[in-house]
Amino acid sequence: MECMEELLEAYKSLWTNRELPIDQNPTHTLRTAIEKDLRDEMTHPRLRKTPYQKFYLSVKRIVASSMNENQKVNLIDFHLNILEELIK
Repeated sequence: MECMEELLEAYKSLWTNRELPIDQNPTHTLRTAIEKDLRDEMTHPRLRKTPYQKFYLSVKRIVASSMNENQKVNLIDFHLNILEELIK
């Protein structure tokens, strides 16, 4: 797996106007951002999608991005791991 700083930068490239909390630990920052995204916390509660729907949309966004294939696979894998934790 790539270094977490690179994976975090790849994730940031997916979102132009989204600010991430400043944290010394890139793994924690990335994990927190993905959990928040999969829980759809940025959306009004009545309009939220399920974690599965958000995962699907995230994968589509990653695949359509300009990042390299290795980054795409690693970022999708990271999303999948977090999704599995959320649904337990």
